[in-house]
Amino acid sequence: MTGLRASHVAALERLYRRRVPANEVLSLDLAKAAAQLALEIRRPISILLTRRGVVQEIIVGTEMVLSPTTQAKFRTGPRSLRGLRLIRTQLQDRPLSQEDLTDLAYLRLDLMGLLSVGPDGTPGNIYLAHLLPPDGSGELCKILKPSPLPRCPIVFDQFIEDLETDIQQALKHHAVGGKQESAMLVSASSRSRAEQEDRLAELAELADSAEVTIVDKMVQRIPAGHQRYLLGSGKLKEVLIETLHKGADMLIFDQTLTPAQARAISEMTDIKVIDRTQLILDIFARRAHSREGKVQVELAQLRYLLPRLSGHGTQLSRLGGGIGSRGPGETKLETDRRRIHDRITHLEREIKDFARHQDQRRARRERHGLPVLSLVGYTNAGKSTLLNVLTKSHISTENRVFETLDTTSRRLRFPEDREVIVTDTVGFIRDLPQELVGAFRTTLEELQEADLLLHVVDASAPDIDVQMKAVLDILQELGLDHIPQVLIFNKCDRLPAQQADVLCLRYHAIGISALDPDTVKPLIEHLATRMYAITSGRDTASPDLQAPDPVLASPV
Repeated sequence: MTGLRASHVAALERLYRRRVPANEVLSLDLAKAAAQLALEIRRPISILLTRRGVVQEIIVGTEMVLSPTTQAKFRTGPRSLRGLRLIRTQLQDRPLSQEDLTDLAYLRLDLMGLLSVGPDGTPGNIYLAHLLPPDGSGELCKILKPSPLPRCPIVFDQFIEDLETDIQQALKHHAVGGKQESAMLVSASSRSRAEQEDRLAELAELADSAEVTIVDKMVQRIPAGHQRYLLGSGKLKEVLIETLHKGADMLIFDQTLTPAQARAISEMTDIKVIDRTQLILDIFARRAHSREGKVQVELAQLRYLLPRLSGHGTQLSRLGGGIGSRGPGETKLETDRRRIHDRITHLEREIKDFARHQDQRRARRERHGLPVLSLVGYTNAGKSTLLNVLTKSHISTENRVFETLDTTSRRLRFPEDREVIVTDTVGFIRDLPQELVGAFRTTLEELQEADLLLHVVDASAPDIDVQMKAVLDILQELGLDHIPQVLIFNKCDRLPAQQADVLCLRYHAIGISALDPDTVKPLIEHLATRMYAITSGRDTASPDLQAPDPVLASPV
């Protein structure tokens, strides 16, 4: 209200005392008072009304920004409207602009209206628009014909009840597979469009594994470098509007959001916004069953959360020191940080205990002299299925990413009555979150005792080179790249026989289908030969079975 006279400010404050009947969009008395005041100050006046007809907020000027108090009190979501309608006075008689309609959709208002003001300060025509339920047509809103305010065609209380019912029914009709949540996927980076679409396809698999329905995807190329919202603010607003209109519960970014980006985006919307790292952490939290797995997942979550904590009230902080900065105690933010630090310390101690138990198990295995084969590979490549076939076990093998989190060990007996230990652990993925690598380092370091790594690859994957490189990079990061490997192409039954043979020849791999035990026999024979060579102190592996650098291998 900068630049207004005291009398005008008092007049605006008096508008808060007026009430609008539940069946009216805007009462004639309030319209007259607002129109006369708008003419005097020569600036638009926007009135936000609740469904009870109470004036919630008055905004002078054209900028449409809700106060933090209003945002906190009237939160919105994809399955409901905000519960506020906005009527703005205008000194010219003109229809709603595209910017007005954008505000209607972005803020999820019950109604957006423009009230024209005559030269004498009397209310003229009212222009109204409201959102439409998602019906597949792509239309966001409906613009009503203008009419004089006294002849406004909308009976508001009945109108808003019908509209909310239609929205609920439309979203219920579009629900997919009974999943609890739905999301829109977004990729914004300087990578090529084809690469971003490949990554979004993998992100969709992750979302499906987390039982999230995908309503739409969006790809945007942006310049390299830091962006406040990752996307531009205008593009982000478009994405949020589309997310709300299609009834999605959340927005999932393929890129890991920085703490600053996460805070900036959260200030723009009430919709839940997460990134790829959070989605993976959530999947791990769902699938961890052992105590060790749960501890490692919680530690990863807390390490991710800590730098992203934000809050208000830092004027009460005791951390600054000096006159004027001392307060009565810790802020809520500082308390949360201290508790997280304490919890992280406690979990790290537990993981050290797990490491000691692993050392004891490793010592027992060494005393028995049993060699160890470890299955490694990209998530959902079929490692657990192969373990079941090799050892006649019954480990869960659902067709979804990160089905296996806890390390599993079984005995494999070769025809010559020699035994080995076969271990299966968590699958890898490109850009595996560092929080997970750090938290699961103790589990992954069990691979250090392996005499041979069985690198299982999904032969039907469209980006086979990318997946192989992601696995090798993680093995190198963990210092495991020195251990001998056997490259195994699984799911060859999904390819034509000739193509599978060419693929295995090109990458010097053994082709199998873990669902067909007969195809696994050559692999068992090769492993028996390799393990005999290893236990005899000499590895006579054929050079044809050494995996080449996938970066140098040409794609099929």
